[in-house]
Amino acid sequence: MKTFKNTFLPLILILGCGAIKAQQDAMYTHYMYNTLVINPAYAGSREALTITGLHRSQWVNYKGAPMVQTLSLHSPLRNEHLGIGLSVTNDKIGPTNNTSAVLDFAYIMKLNKKSKLALGLSAGANMFQANLSSVQLDQQADPSFKNDVNNRFTPNFGFGAYYSRERFYAGVSIPKIMQNNYSDLNQTTTNTLAGKEQRHYYFIAGGIIKMTDNLDFKPTTFIKVTSAAPIQADVTASFIIMKKVLLGAMFRTGDAFGALVGLDLTEQFHVGYSYDYSYGLENFKYHQGSHEIVLRYDFIFSSKKQIRTPRYF
Repeated sequence: MKTFKNTFLPLILILGCGAIKAQQDAMYTHYMYNTLVINPAYAGSREALTITGLHRSQWVNYKGAPMVQTLSLHSPLRNEHLGIGLSVTNDKIGPTNNTSAVLDFAYIMKLNKKSKLALGLSAGANMFQANLSSVQLDQQADPSFKNDVNNRFTPNFGFGAYYSRERFYAGVSIPKIMQNNYSDLNQTTTNTLAGKEQRHYYFIAGGIIKMTDNLDFKPTTFIKVTSAAPIQADVTASFIIMKKVLLGAMFRTGDAFGALVGLDLTEQFHVGYSYDYSYGLENFKYHQGSHEIVLRYDFIFSSKKQIRTPRYF
């Protein structure tokens, strides 16, 4: 089992196989731009058809390290109280791959002229695969890795609430309420790896503080809670220069620190890059950090209603 322990074991622990529970959902340094994947109530909040793509390569040069891609789009409807969205995620870690597609629906209420509260629902499905028999082991007869998981289909749904003003937002969500099994557990076999989805609870918040006419301070946070795992919080402090250039630093409790840069190429098109380095586990001293890139485009269609700009969140 030495080969397995030195390569895939830390990743399987994070995934939450067997009786071990841990945070399973993919992490994002650009969570503040990937909000729909986190909270369905965000759908339609940017008052435009918004498309966001993200790619994250985690723990570069670490064998079997996670890699995740997300693509999301959302828009308000003609009825200003309704928003819809769609997000697709592909999350690969070691010998496992999880692909999900989720539809989002938000009902947006105006609390007053400056603030809104949205309630969101999501429904979707995951397709899970685990090619356990491909793992190279010192003991090839290990029964825990004998059976693969092929195209395990599991439906799910989620809920979220999102409060927003021009310069502040906060939200809570449970993206996956159902705790599905990744694989069927053979009751007669005690040495079979089995996995189960764990329910995650998310809290997000952020704001914009004007410092000068050409400099804004943007603090944000993303807190993740799940059963039998430490509470994890991302804290990010960014500066926006000339309403176009973003420079920031991030810290993830118990895991990583890093930096972000971003550029608004136009009022509609944003591109961002981040690098973070994980310090939490001794085995991860051999990796070369994590890279993430995000692209976001707002399709603004002409209408009698003026679209507010800039849209900070």
